[in-house]
Amino acid sequence: MPDLSDGARRPPLDAFYPLLFVALWSTGFIGAKFGLPDAEPLTFLAIRYAVVIALMAPLALLLRAPWPASPAAWAHIAVSGLLVHGVYLGGVFMAIHRGLPAGVTALVVGLQPLVTALGARVFLHERIGRWQWAGLALGFAGVAMVVAHKATAVPPDALRTMLLPAAVALAGITAGTLYQKRFCASFDLRTGSVIQFVPCLLATAAAAAATEAMQVNWSGSFVFALAWLVGVLSLGAVSLLNLLIRRGSAVRVASLFYLTPPTTALIAWGLFGETLAGLSLVGMVVTALGVWLARRSG
Repeated sequence: MPDLSDGARRPPLDAFYPLLFVALWSTGFIGAKFGLPDAEPLTFLAIRYAVVIALMAPLALLLRAPWPASPAAWAHIAVSGLLVHGVYLGGVFMAIHRGLPAGVTALVVGLQPLVTALGARVFLHERIGRWQWAGLALGFAGVAMVVAHKATAVPPDALRTMLLPAAVALAGITAGTLYQKRFCASFDLRTGSVIQFVPCLLATAAAAAATEAMQVNWSGSFVFALAWLVGVLSLGAVSLLNLLIRRGSAVRVASLFYLTPPTTALIAWGLFGETLAGLSLVGMVVTALGVWLARRSG
């Protein structure tokens, strides 16, 4: 894990952080695959946030990590966390729980780099060259190829109900990335994690209490999924995401999300024997080329 202090010197392995982030973030489907059968989505996420806070708050206090200096800084970090994690993860888990195939969910959320680029141009005044736009378009085309064979599994009459949470997730991760880059790009990752996940816990727990039975079957697979999401995703991948947002443009960071569907497909092929269509393999190459072009041009 990278140095968590705010002003730390960049380590020699800094160039590998984007690849490590993609690898870790892409394993999020493991949590959904093994955890959702034993708990409703918002209940599952509320437990996840509570465990993260219970681990990170004592650690931050023990290490005497610095907390934000002003109420405004606290508020900005909290809002960014609620959008990037609470809204995004809540939407994704709700979509999968309602039956939307993971591939279709990935395709909807895969619009994020393009939408983020538009927002970065308007709100952050980032300069986006034509080759960078071409890379973003090429990346989305590659993602569409990767998940095309799964898109036909959605019943047309249920499509609207299933897609709504995925669209909310897309709005959350896009708005959260732009908001964090604009208002709180730099903060200590130990205390910042606590501040980001507290509003996620409060909002998600309230929504779960209002809409779900909040019953959990504490099976071995559920405990494994919870531990994986807390340790690998919420502590590892989220720390890397915050670090990348701090150091790079919003578009460069967002372009990395194109690589998660192909990486997830490869993991599913290796662990669960899921088939990879020929078009998917071509799409992986196209996606990688698009991300390379978008980040190189940036």
